[in-house]
Amino acid sequence: MKHPLQTTLVAALLFTMSASAQEWARFRGPNGTGISPAKTIPAKPTEADINWKIELPGSGHSSPVLWGERLFLTATDPAKGGISVLCYDAKSGKQLWRSDHSLPRSHRHKFNSYASPTPALDAERVYVLWDDPQHFMLTALDHDGKKVWQRDLGPYVSQHGCGGSPIVVDGKVIVNNEQENKEQARTPADGVSSLLAVDAKTGEIAWQTSRNTETTAYSTPALYTPKGGKPQLIFNSQAHGISGVDPETGKVLWSYEKAFDKRSCSSPLVAGDLILGSCGSGGGGNYVVAVRPGNPDQRTDAELAYEMKKSAPYVVTGVVKDGLAWLWSDGGILTCLHTPTGEVRYQERVGGNFFGSPVWVDGRLYCVSTAGELVVVEASDKFNVLHRFPLNELCHSTPAVALGRMFIRTERHLLSLGGTPPDSR
Repeated sequence: MKHPLQTTLVAALLFTMSASAQEWARFRGPNGTGISPAKTIPAKPTEADINWKIELPGSGHSSPVLWGERLFLTATDPAKGGISVLCYDAKSGKQLWRSDHSLPRSHRHKFNSYASPTPALDAERVYVLWDDPQHFMLTALDHDGKKVWQRDLGPYVSQHGCGGSPIVVDGKVIVNNEQENKEQARTPADGVSSLLAVDAKTGEIAWQTSRNTETTAYSTPALYTPKGGKPQLIFNSQAHGISGVDPETGKVLWSYEKAFDKRSCSSPLVAGDLILGSCGSGGGGNYVVAVRPGNPDQRTDAELAYEMKKSAPYVVTGVVKDGLAWLWSDGGILTCLHTPTGEVRYQERVGGNFFGSPVWVDGRLYCVSTAGELVVVEASDKFNVLHRFPLNELCHSTPAVALGRMFIRTERHLLSLGGTPPDSR
């Protein structure tokens, strides 16, 4: 019989291993915050800080995700179609397996890719989304690349192709499936335009909440936990604004439907008791809103706290930490906002164009431009560009940070930097 202290130590070790394994298991890491506790990413990266760099067997804009020492990514051949799920050893860059899936060619925006959604992970499986006009596929593979299940969510109708990513919450895979043409639903169970929860073990639909939409939403959801309350899923879309949804049932708990008058691509940001979101278009008119969530127990709905309409992001998701928000616009303007009040602390031009989002590491922001320049900025209320490191390749993805390293996916390459210096290994 084990001594109680031994049992406690084992439990603590397992908890620590599990927490470490989940460092970056979804788009933008823990709850989509883009925040990492790492202390080993250089403030001024150079070629000497690169641990390894490999050529990928296809292109794509999805971001890397990691569980333990395994890194997962998707890629595609834009000329032939098809999508590949790839697994690499995060420490060496060695490919461990590749799982190929058929995907016919279909129209998508010139800035999009067949491999845009970022996979999501749990301890047993990797979950991947891809689409063509007739099929919106959610597939689960185990960590060795074997298909566990596949769910056809029905036709996917969008002028740009899909781009939002799944997340995993309490044994369910959550998908924001808000599309352009509701009339093309095949059956009530496989309807177009809905919020979905799929059982992570079986692929069966756990709940499905219908949405009345005309415009596709590309926003990846996050969790918000009110003081003294239960966690809520937060979804952003033009049709329904910012919504709080029960992750167990799919019931809409509150909403602020007037939040957006344009498409929502960025993901929600939780800033204390506020939720931030943005909308926009390729032609401009972008803005950010901050909303006070409703209280379902008191039957109160959400209300607007403030708006920011100058130089706001459209595709890029910002970072919130310690009462400040850094909102990095697609056109390369960085805004620092005091989140409780909406006061703009600064608004300065970084330069370049961006579709990937910044991550926060050790008091710094790291973001990669579409031209492949890694820009490092001080994460404070004073504007200070610390470094620029050229990667010299198209990049639409967001870095991942795990194992004390940063992993960056450009269009055709994957690289690891930071951690243990290469010359000391």
